Parts: sequence; C-alpha cells; structure tokens
Amino acid sequence: MRWEGALVLLAHAFGKRYELPIPLVYFVLGAALVVFLSFLVVLPRRMAGGPVESGEERGAPLQRGWAAPGIGVAGLGGLIAVGIGGSQTVAENILPTVFWLVVWIAVPLGCGLLGDWTRPLNPFAALARLGDRPAARRLLFGSARPVSWPARLGWWPATLAFFATACGELVFNQTATLPRVTAWGLLGWAALSLVAGLFFGAPAWLARGELFSVLFATWGRLGWFRFGAAGRRGLAGGLEDGFEAVPSRMAFVMLLLVSVSFDGLLATPLWSRVRLDWMRAATAPATAVEWETVAAFALLGLLTWCVLGAFAQAVARLGGHDVRPAAALHGLLPSLLPIAFGYLLAHNLQYLLINGQLLVPLLGNPSGLDGGQWLPAPFDDSFEPDTHLLPSSAFWYGSVAVIVVVHMAAVVIAHGHLVRRGRDERAAKASEWPWIAAMVAYTMVSLVLMAQPLVKEGPAPSKQSAATGVGGRSSQVTAGPGAVAR
Repeated sequence: MRWEGALVLLAHAFGKRYELPIPLVYFVLGAALVVFLSFLVVLPRRMAGGPVESGEERGAPLQRGWAAPGIGVAGLGGLIAVGIGGSQTVAENILPTVFWLVVWIAVPLGCGLLGDWTRPLNPFAALARLGDRPAARRLLFGSARPVSWPARLGWWPATLAFFATACGELVFNQTATLPRVTAWGLLGWAALSLVAGLFFGAPAWLARGELFSVLFATWGRLGWFRFGAAGRRGLAGGLEDGFEAVPSRMAFVMLLLVSVSFDGLLATPLWSRVRLDWMRAATAPATAVEWETVAAFALLGLLTWCVLGAFAQAVARLGGHDVRPAAALHGLLPSLLPIAFGYLLAHNLQYLLINGQLLVPLLGNPSGLDGGQWLPAPFDDSFEPDTHLLPSSAFWYGSVAVIVVVHMAAVVIAHGHLVRRGRDERAAKASEWPWIAAMVAYTMVSLVLMAQPLVKEGPAPSKQSAATGVGGRSSQVTAGPGAVAR
C-alpha cells in the first residue's frame, strides 16, 4: 500500500485560507464585547442552590461485565501489533490515525458532549482491574491489601503523562507519530497499568494515575449524561462538585487549557521567528530546538497559572473570601474547562473532518503492508479524501461562535460560584469584575491564535506547503490531487 504526494496526517488547515471581509481586530473586539454583554446579563441574577455533595451519582450507570473491556483490550492488542509489525509510514498504518486523531482528540470531544462513556471500553482500566488480585498480592507482598496511594503523589502520574503525550503531539511529532513509537508507548502504559493495579489497587490508580481514565472523566464533567458519575444531568452538570483542591489536580485541568493554547501559539508568525532564531543559535538544531520548545510549553503553563491566579486573587479580595491565591484559583477552575473544550473543538474541527476520512482506506488495510487488504473498495487505495468538505469561511465563523459561547458559559459558571462564595451580595458582584476582565482578554487571545492557520489579511500566502516539523502541526498542505493520498 503506497501513498503518493504529501503527508498531511498532522495538518490543521487545508488549502486556501479564508480572506477576512473586515480586519481581524474587528472580530476580536466584537467577540470580546459579546462576552462582556453576557456578563452584564448574568450579573444581577441570583443562583439558587449549592454544589452537589461529593460522590452523589445521577443518571443511568454504565453496564458492568467483561464483554466491553475484552473488546477494548483486544483492540489495543491489535493496534499495538499493527504498529510494531506493520508499515512504518505514518499515513499507511492505522495506529497513528486511531491514537492521535480518535483517542487523543475525538474521544475527549465526545466525552465533553455526552459524558464519560469510555469506562467499560478503556483497555488500561481493564488491565488495572485484571492486575488487582488480592491472591497475587498475598503471594508477592505477603498481604492481600493494596498499598495506600500516597497523598503527595496526588494526580501527578496522570498530569506528567498528559504533559509527555502532549509534547509528543506538539513537539516531537515527527518521532512520536511513527507507528512503532506509538505502539511501544501504548504497550509500556498497558504494562504499567497492570502493575499499578496490582500494587495500588485499580480504584486508586484509575482515579489518580491512569492518564486516559482521568482525562476522559475530566472532560466527562461537561457532558450531558452522568453515566453514574457525580453531578446533575445536563451540560456542565459534573462541574458543580468542583475539582479536588490539590496542586496536582489543578495542574491537570490547567494543562487541558494550556496545551490547546500552545498548539495555537505554534502556528503564529511570532513563534516561527523565535524558532528560527533558536535554530540559528543552537549547536545541535533539531534536538536543541525540540527541548527548548518543551521548556516553552512548561513556561506557558506556569505563566498561565500565575496570571489567572492573580486575577483569581483579585476576585477573592473583592469578594471577601479570605483565601490564598491557590484556593482562589481552585474555586474558579471549573469555569476554565468549557474554554479548554471550546478551543479543542474549534482548533481541531477541520483536522478531524479531513483526516478522519483516512480511516476509510486504513480500515481496509490496517497494517499498510502489501497483501494486507481486508476490505474491497472504497476501503482501498482508490479512496480519495475530500479536502474541501466545507469552505474555510465556515470553519472560521464556526470557531468564532464556539469561542464566544464557551467564554459565555465560563462567565455563567464563575458567576454561580462567586454569588455563593461572596461575603454579601455587594461583595459578590464586585468580585466578578476581575474575572470578566480575564475572560474578555482570553477571548481575544484565543481568537487571534485561532485565526493563524485559517484566515489571512493582506496579500495571498505562498502556494508552498508548510511542512510539519518541530513545534506543532502544519497550517497548510499542498493543493491538488495527491495532497491526501496513499
């Protein structure tokens, strides 16, 4: 199985960019004004009730049994086998598309809309439960009881695993997306989940350590259905209970926001100039620039934490909350999750619609090896993906709408928290002004970053394709036949 033409698996925008009818600054200011007006609408409103008690479950629970976990483990095993033994050309092997497109982006978006539906199918959760055997612990450790999860460990295993995987997507993409590299990474995480289930017990590992369980459950707090999780049924119903007030949990949620913002930053002309300067100064350009980009990612996370923490502390002072900066930011943390979801959706929608089509021919020959064809046409080399499903203008206006809506949702969620938390009604209303300033500013920044790969102002860009390299996915691909071809 062979693809002719340019490799576009990791591209965000395709073909001609949309030429704005008015300057970008007008879109940015207009969106900021809409968010601010939404704040004026909700400011006088009182919010009834309080947060849902921790552990309360609503909605239909997911069915238990071994059929779904068995399917998940078998699917994981098949993907790992294909990744290791199949073609090592990214576009010819199904594993990179399934993991980096479906698991890393599409499934989180699905959880954000529906709730965490993944628990029965999660193969890493199934392996942790398989390893959670009292008899095996008694034989190996002399006690059937699992080791208590250290309080200091918190959510750091899941947080560090998310950071490492995000770096693989955004920084080391030319290496991390290779089928064999992805496959060995999944195999290593599967083995770790099995051992961690034995050592700590499945509940502790899945709640705080296992990356995908924590990731999908976090996004699931936004989803309509609770699937047995805490919170009321409805969009963002799982946020009423808040997040655990420990740095590791806060860091995980913040990374969901920062990772998509950093992905957008990598598409800006400013970053291109910075990267070029680094390459000129580096003695070993490829390796040095990659690790400098990782450092920039971590620095952006720390900077975002500090800036939002400063706004949160201003909120706490005006509201008479009498808490430290970390606690002030913790109370407002649920309002940031809708923003992270909106940016994840807007930033990747075109990527999903275009590259998702690659699954059609890949299902016909998952390994990409000659003679590995399973299904007839169109699940073969004759399939031609459509890179123009929607005009670029549709993606742009859709992105603007999504960014504005999720910031408005953030304003409403923050309002509900501050009304309940304020010393009195006057203090509660006064405390909302710093946070709306932060939301308006973040709306403007988000739209500027969103515009980079989608729209243009001034002369038309060069017809040359922007190659994927260190610092994120490419923003354009070569037009014409073979741009997305096997």
